[in-house]
Amino acid sequence: MEMLRSLFYIVTFFVGLTNFAFGQQSAAVIEYINAYRQLAIEEMQRTGVPASIKLAQGIHETEAGRSDLVLKSNNHFGIKCKSGWSGDKVYHDDDASGECFRSYPSAIDSYRDHSDFLRSSDRYAFLFRLAPTDYKGWAYGLKKAGYATNIKYSQILVNLIETYNLQQYTLIAMGKLPVPEDMANSGTPSVINKAEVLTPVVAYPDGVFQINETRVVFVKGGTSLLSVANAHDLSLARLLEFNDMTQGEGDILAEDQLIYLQRKRKTGANLFHYVQQEETLYDIAQAEGIRYESILELNHLEVGMTPAVGERIFLKDKSPARPLLAGAAPTVDTTYSATAQIEATPTFTRHIVQNKETLFGIGRKYGVSPEKIREWNKLSNASLKTGQELIIYTN
Repeated sequence: MEMLRSLFYIVTFFVGLTNFAFGQQSAAVIEYINAYRQLAIEEMQRTGVPASIKLAQGIHETEAGRSDLVLKSNNHFGIKCKSGWSGDKVYHDDDASGECFRSYPSAIDSYRDHSDFLRSSDRYAFLFRLAPTDYKGWAYGLKKAGYATNIKYSQILVNLIETYNLQQYTLIAMGKLPVPEDMANSGTPSVINKAEVLTPVVAYPDGVFQINETRVVFVKGGTSLLSVANAHDLSLARLLEFNDMTQGEGDILAEDQLIYLQRKRKTGANLFHYVQQEETLYDIAQAEGIRYESILELNHLEVGMTPAVGERIFLKDKSPARPLLAGAAPTVDTTYSATAQIEATPTFTRHIVQNKETLFGIGRKYGVSPEKIREWNKLSNASLKTGQELIIYTN
């Protein structure tokens, strides 16, 4: 009996030791984060997929960059070939033997394809209506939409995000946290002073280059706009028009600025822009190469309005709701807990359609029009199905 008791204590000790080790940070995971966090931030800014989710998926799907699949294919997200895939392929045992997976020339290609894969599929469209900080909503939504067969997939992603503070990279992408000084270095992700908010510095090339397929130059403060116009065979009136300026405005530039040499586009090259500290709508229009009036129209804004830091500005599609305006609510949460972030942006609610419910009745319940519900959920008609999920914006 004494021997059995001793054996029980030994087993209990090792089980406890294993559980303790499981909850600790892994050097391999930290190495993966440091290698790909900048890419995750850039992809969030390009497409809206939260950097925290992208990193968590990458860590899990690649076993922190060490899985057989990623080593032979650069496939960081376990995306299978599917119909319509014309790129390179590899075959790997997964749910079944010898399944076809996408193969990429580099990790960058894999990260971009993952974003585009989610953006282009109707199955995942509802995720992009969530607040970018709602990593739990994204994690459970990915599982619900069928991204993975593992019943614990969502819990795994949430655990990785919380264990390694991956939420900080979502907040960096949104401009709510500064870029860590060690972003290009190896080691444990830095502890950030969350009270600071900094705007990333962009280095523009010399001479004429392109933003959003539009010719542009970076002009130093103190330069005459007339001299810029003359140097590029343009009238001053046309140059002002291209840059959303009026006659007599800014003849001499007060500060460094992008100056466009042709009319900007009606939509942006990126899907979204996250508002940075002290950034105006005009600044965003110039940075993204999109017309000022287009930003207003796409985001239900009016001249003079300034969105709050970290708000998502739509550059391609019509926003379902106006972004939170500066001064309307606190824009920086000093705790940055997931719960606080979600509660700070209660922009919508999910409604499950009940038997015999109509758009009119649902709209009356929430105080919105049936037309708005159709617009928010991209419904082609007023028909509803029992059990159907609808997004209802409440602000």
